[in-house]
Order: sequence, then C-alpha cells, then structure tokens
Amino acid sequence: MELNFKKLGAGEPLIILHGLFGSLDNWMTLAKQWSKSFEVYLVDQRNHGQSPHSIEFSFELMAADLMELIQAEKINNPIILGHSMGGKTAMEFAIRHPELVKQLIVVDIAPVKYEVHHYTIIDALKNVPLNEIGSRKEAEVFLAEKISEFGIRQFLLKNLYWKGKDQLAWRFNLEVLSDRIIPISEHNVAQGLFEKETLFIKGANSNYILAEYENEIAMKFPNYELEIIDGAGHWVHAEKMKEFSEVVWAFLKA
Repeated sequence: MELNFKKLGAGEPLIILHGLFGSLDNWMTLAKQWSKSFEVYLVDQRNHGQSPHSIEFSFELMAADLMELIQAEKINNPIILGHSMGGKTAMEFAIRHPELVKQLIVVDIAPVKYEVHHYTIIDALKNVPLNEIGSRKEAEVFLAEKISEFGIRQFLLKNLYWKGKDQLAWRFNLEVLSDRIIPISEHNVAQGLFEKETLFIKGANSNYILAEYENEIAMKFPNYELEIIDGAGHWVHAEKMKEFSEVVWAFLKA
C-alpha cells in the first residue's frame, strides 16, 4: 500500500510511526526539532490519517507497507521510531529485516500480547452521530459521555474532518479498527532477533512496559536500554515532550 507521508530536513533518515487512532500530525512538533539534524519521514499507517483505507489490517501488512515506502523512497539504513501500535510495526519490521534498520526506538509498548484496552474509546467514537452534528464541539459532547480525560478527547478529535460540505467524518477507518482490535491488541512480534541498538521509552505512569516483559524484550532485542520518563503516561511524547526529546537526542547522538 502506498502510504501518505511527509518529509522534513536533511541528514540520516529517521522514520516516525504513530499509534492507534493517531496520525503523522501528532508528531509534527518533534519532527521539526529533529529535522535540524535528520531527514525525518512522518508516516500515516494504513487505515489512519490520509493513508488509504483497507479491510485488511495487521502488523505483517503494516511492516510490508513500511518496506514499500523504504524501497520507493530509496531510504538507506533508517532509524525507526514507533509509538504504541507504531512501535509494534517498527519491531515487526526490524525483526523481519534487521539488515535494513540502523537503530530502533520503541515508545511505551513491548513485543507481547495485550488484553484489549480500547473498547471504551471505540464505544465513544461510535457514540458520535456524525450525520447529525456540525462541529468538533458537538462531537466532544458525545465523546465526553464515555471518555472523561480531556487530553484523550482532544487527541481523537484531531481525526475529525469535513468529508463534504455538511458531513463530518473520521480520518481513521473506525469500522475496520473496531473489527480488528482484538487481533491487533493480541499480536505478538514475530520470532527473531534484532541485535542493533534499541531504545525502549516508558512513561512511568503507564503499564504497557512492565518488569515481567523484560525477558521477552531481551530475547528479541538483546542490545536494548530502557528509559523511564517520570510524570508521563502512555502518550509520553505529548505529556512530557521536552524530556522525551532529550532522551531521544541522547540516544541518537551516543
């Protein structure tokens, strides 16, 4: 699949992959900073942002989409950074094609199966009557019935756009994401080994990277280090942007 992407700056290539319900726009502020030293590729994964929608949705396919982009753009030896779902795509790709990746940065996700955490978000999104409302403010009222966290509501509302003159729509493919949420959540990264430098970044208040997962991480990514950012949850890059950027810079410049 030909993915939508934006390219900023010049230098070594750095590819950024967003998480579930996200888009490349979520990473624009950090990408602008990093583009002073790197050629940054911001990517919309399939069924997200402005990339095509498809009934087919899996990490194997998202890794194949990434390969297509790397080949089409002739990206040589990139550093790949991925958050949450994007982190699993990055790990899947690095395990399958270790010779093509220079370094790996995985943000608040581990190469393990998870129970589904997103039913509340999916229910909230389905609760928004897109055919009846005429503004983001109205959409937020419906989201707030099921999602109390203001930051999560704002994150989701960034995906709302005018599909037609009087029709709001979600950028992501809600029907497919809802249908595939269990296999996506339960996906375990392919068996294999990525022996190059890998940085895992955990939000201290998040439970996505637990101590019990460290053996699995070490088996597949033996040359890894873990950085924990205090005061941050799962969206660590948004909640503690300065601290997050400093951790990434230190790893890239080491």
